[in-house]
Amino acid sequence: MSSVPSMPSLLDRVAVAPSGFKESLSARAAADAIAAGVRRVLPNAEIDRIPLVDGGEGTATALAAATGGRLVALAATGPVGEPVGTHFALLGGRDTAVVEMAAVAGLSLVPRALRDPGATTTYGVGELIRAALDTGVRRVLVGCGDSGTSDGGSGALQALGARLLDADGFELPHGGRELIRLARIDPSGLDPRLKDTELLVACNPFNVLCGQRGVARVFGPQKGATPAQVEELSAGLENWARVLTRDLAAVGVDLRTGPGTGASGGLGAGLAAVGARLLPRFDVLLDHLDLDARLARADLVLTAEGALDHQTPRGKVPAEVARRAKLHGRPVLALAGTLGEGAHEVPGVDAFHGIMPAPMALADALVRAAELLTDATERALRMILLGSRLPGRAAQTVKVPAADVSGTQRPSSVR
Repeated sequence: MSSVPSMPSLLDRVAVAPSGFKESLSARAAADAIAAGVRRVLPNAEIDRIPLVDGGEGTATALAAATGGRLVALAATGPVGEPVGTHFALLGGRDTAVVEMAAVAGLSLVPRALRDPGATTTYGVGELIRAALDTGVRRVLVGCGDSGTSDGGSGALQALGARLLDADGFELPHGGRELIRLARIDPSGLDPRLKDTELLVACNPFNVLCGQRGVARVFGPQKGATPAQVEELSAGLENWARVLTRDLAAVGVDLRTGPGTGASGGLGAGLAAVGARLLPRFDVLLDHLDLDARLARADLVLTAEGALDHQTPRGKVPAEVARRAKLHGRPVLALAGTLGEGAHEVPGVDAFHGIMPAPMALADALVRAAELLTDATERALRMILLGSRLPGRAAQTVKVPAADVSGTQRPSSVR
């Protein structure tokens, strides 16, 4: 399509603030794809690309770039026990390393034929923390997200020197399914540098380790768990929380249902037991990007993620972008690979649009994600601009429900 020639100057500045699309696009690639779609319709607009990280894939790279830091490449144990090439970041001007758990234990590193969350491990996360400590830093920020594990962080603690023992005194193999057999933790071999290190975990505070909203039940099926395995993992994590609390955690630390304990398959709980502070991820990560000021300058805010649904308000990027944009009265359009139940109820999102123009195989959609996102952005913006040209009382402010701008008006609860 050609660009619109006589455009009213309503959208001079567009902020593009997406998350990544799992197993398909990084946040930076998603921002580039959206910007290309904007450029087709608004060739003269000022586009501010703000790829957002939530602790998952791309976090270390984004924070290194934002601070003038650098990446350190190395090999570590991957989620299925084989070595993988990975990295951590050293931030510029700070005595801080960033360990991105997805870079060593993410779902994208688990071959589809091996997606068994009872067997995958966070051992490599512990190896990255130790490698970061070897550089001399005394603050380590661990980004949680996009994990392929459900071992409660047990592998990470083993890599850091803890011994996880069964009733006969034998050390447990890796994997969440083994936690049901845990009888005792021997912390005597834990890396002593942990005591002098500020260990921060950037996590989704809505994710908890145990209970009906526990991480095994909520995220286990996404990682390949059958219903029987979900119950097996849930029981193992209950035992993990009990033994962790008894043998490691300080008095008063709630490792079962405390905010963030379920982050990355329970990695939050494991690290909290050795003194880590679990912090809301956006409070930790977005300070480096000056996000609020950049949203305030925009005429329109575009955000995106792989799925927009009832889970989006529970700590996902589009919900956080919309919340912050609304503090400055900015309109928000959300783009998503899939639109699920609750897509019309994300607070602060004024309109949403699915990027799929027609049914297609998942494998094809993943390969074509950038193209689909660019085309969807163009379609959505043309609809918005058409609406701005329709005759009527344009000056009157009318409150309307969130709408799917592909053409279907959705009912919406009162915000």
